[in-house]
Amino acid sequence: METTLRGVGVSHGVAIGEVRHMGTAVLEPPAKQIPAEDAEREQGRARQAVEAVAADLTARGNLAGGEAQAVLEAQAMMAQDPELIADVDRRIAVGSTAERAVYDAFAAYRELLAGAGEYLAGRVADLDDVRNRIVARLLGVPMPGVPDSDEPYVLVARDLAPADTALLDPTLVLGFVTEEGGPTSHSAILARALGVPAVVALPGAGELAEGTVIAVDGSTGDIFVNPSDEKKAELETAAAERKAALSASTGPGATADGHKVPLLANVGGPADVPAAVEAGAEGVGLFRTEFLFLDDSKNAPTEEKQVEAYRQVLEAFPEGRVVVRVLDAGADKPLDFLTPSDEPNPALGVRGLRTLLDHPEVLRTQLTALAKAAEGLPVYLEVMAPMVADRADARAFADACREAGLRAKFGAMVEIPSAALRARSILQEVEFLSLGTNDLAQYTFAADRQVGAVSRLQDPWQPALLDLVALSAEGAKAEGKSCGVCGEAASDPLLACVLTGLGVTSLSMGAASIPYVRATLAKYTLAQCERAAAAARAADSAEEAREAAQAVLSGE
Repeated sequence: METTLRGVGVSHGVAIGEVRHMGTAVLEPPAKQIPAEDAEREQGRARQAVEAVAADLTARGNLAGGEAQAVLEAQAMMAQDPELIADVDRRIAVGSTAERAVYDAFAAYRELLAGAGEYLAGRVADLDDVRNRIVARLLGVPMPGVPDSDEPYVLVARDLAPADTALLDPTLVLGFVTEEGGPTSHSAILARALGVPAVVALPGAGELAEGTVIAVDGSTGDIFVNPSDEKKAELETAAAERKAALSASTGPGATADGHKVPLLANVGGPADVPAAVEAGAEGVGLFRTEFLFLDDSKNAPTEEKQVEAYRQVLEAFPEGRVVVRVLDAGADKPLDFLTPSDEPNPALGVRGLRTLLDHPEVLRTQLTALAKAAEGLPVYLEVMAPMVADRADARAFADACREAGLRAKFGAMVEIPSAALRARSILQEVEFLSLGTNDLAQYTFAADRQVGAVSRLQDPWQPALLDLVALSAEGAKAEGKSCGVCGEAASDPLLACVLTGLGVTSLSMGAASIPYVRATLAKYTLAQCERAAAAARAADSAEEAREAAQAVLSGE
């Protein structure tokens, strides 16, 4: 009998196939004492397992490239954390086996993270995955991960670790469904990059029986269990129509009446550029530079290394616009040489621009490298700062850019509600705004983007978030300046129309989403988008906002 479940759709497309559940490692090794003379050998075993897992995560990142690489390298750094390793050694010294010592040391660290505020609590799933991999290696059991199957299937899991998501084979994994996660979790972002249909935050996903046929609609978040032949045909027809619309839509982003909306790509480094070019990106709306700094958490990359990496991206978009975000360190991206380790709540502490202003030499080197990378290139370089709170922040960043001799537009990211509320004030110091909707939602609703339990508040359709987008866009228009969106909200084709109606001047997203957004924008006029935006803002919930916008655009 066909039944329908509703989660959060995070990656477009339709997948129909049998359920296969994610394999898990033996999580809790037996507690037994070892003789004192075995301690040194057990400590050696533990270190070897840690290094092997860290190397495996790094290798997976190198294979995956792009955003996945930065996420996996951060996990590798977790595995090698000196305090964790010292704790493991201490536990072995008093009689624990290597596997039990690892399990207990990670449990203690897990409690610290879980109690350190919701932002860091979101790292718990990544930490659990690292622990499971080390313990599995020590016990000699299969690693947690994607099941073996000769036939294509739909993957179901409580949550997907980045290490698993990054290397999914789209020819075998038709789509995936998770019980945890949210629209801006690592797994959701990587799913969109892979082009795999995905639904997250589905209550009871783990109860779907192995082998059950389900249909996953990554656009709506609907899961159809034991779908009828009619439902399968309906979904496949809809998917085919979307695909045909994608093929027919080419060129720059614009509404049906010719209002230009440049469609840009979010990239994490040179490895992401080919996909962005192939998708027809008109430039880069968010170049995350963290990938260079995560290679070595103890030392900043040299100016020469930075120049080389930046130039590779800038060269790919002659006559195009490339917006570079300077280093966004802190919170879930700690760097030993920059971020304090004893903050009670790093998400609300010294992160982003605050970190760079505390370490002006790091900012100066990065800005100088960008200036050198852009020399002689016919590219429109724009540089923006993360976590700008007010005009003083914007002025400090603009001054640093000028002192470094950077010939580019200077901008500010709107990720803190105060920046949206005071957009016109900030624009007295900089030339453009870029809305990071992921963090803006997080700080507006006090809802960590990695915690599935609060995912409804991370929904970019929340009317309060749309109000802040509108305030920012109105402020930019009043000042004769631009206001783009570079958060994951831009990857939702329907929401892209609403953002355009709110006055946003450009949209930046993962390359895989660009064709969907281009095709959808081309179906509606600017006036229709404005009416849809007004209807969405008048709603009282994210679901009502989405339905209201859809009703306007479908002519209901």
